[in-house]
Amino acid sequence: MIKRLIVGFIGIIVLMLIVAIGLDRWISWKTKDYIYDEVQELPHRQVGVVLGTAKYYRTGVINQYYLYRIQGAINAYNSGKVKYLLLSGDNALQSYNEPMTMRRDLMAAGIPSSDIVLDYAGFRTLDSIVRTRKVFDTNDFLVITQRFHCERALFIALHMGIQAQCFAVPSPKNMLNVRSREIFARLGALNDLYILKRQPRFLGPLIPIPAVHRIPDDAQGYPAVTPEQVVALQQTLAAEKKAAQKKRLAAQPDKVERPEAASQDVIPPFPAK
Repeated sequence: MIKRLIVGFIGIIVLMLIVAIGLDRWISWKTKDYIYDEVQELPHRQVGVVLGTAKYYRTGVINQYYLYRIQGAINAYNSGKVKYLLLSGDNALQSYNEPMTMRRDLMAAGIPSSDIVLDYAGFRTLDSIVRTRKVFDTNDFLVITQRFHCERALFIALHMGIQAQCFAVPSPKNMLNVRSREIFARLGALNDLYILKRQPRFLGPLIPIPAVHRIPDDAQGYPAVTPEQVVALQQTLAAEKKAAQKKRLAAQPDKVERPEAASQDVIPPFPAK
């Protein structure tokens, strides 16, 4: 009886392992077409999302996974494959801030701060991917991380209806323990998506990348004008109006003209192209 129970218990464990490995392979197969290994093969995207990790291990040794992700982000940006880098990571403790750490290292490599966006609420891969869509208003972006992490991130994106690709940066040679833990991380992701149907812990107001320019309601609609062009046109118009007033005053020195209200200025239309 006891022997039969032991055999049955071992059989259940073996079956669970087979199922877990099968699900792991299924996720890898489902996402393989969206992963790129070489920077020259990457599609051009506006935003590259760098998934955070600690820069140092608890022993003080530098984390190679972190270094490869930072170098991958630098390569993707410098090659013109992405215009902005969204750094998504954990900021749960005052002494531990993944996005700020990545920002310092990227700026030290020459990437301007104006092209770096920080997401402090990327506590999990699910949070980082969904927040990129719902908070930063970006539906088609490039994820930057190791291949095994790419597969889980892209699986989450596909399930959520989010378009994404991934730049698979190198992994350290000794990664057996990390890859073994990834199997359980993928089971956790499946549980979050299909059973618990979890959402990010925090969302918040919409922060588009890049920020949306506000154009006055009375600005002409076609051809489209930017806020900078509106300001330039208003300045030109004001200068021309002032010059015309001076000319009229010089011709009729005994007549004082009242300047028209600025609200009556009309922006001249662009010449047709």
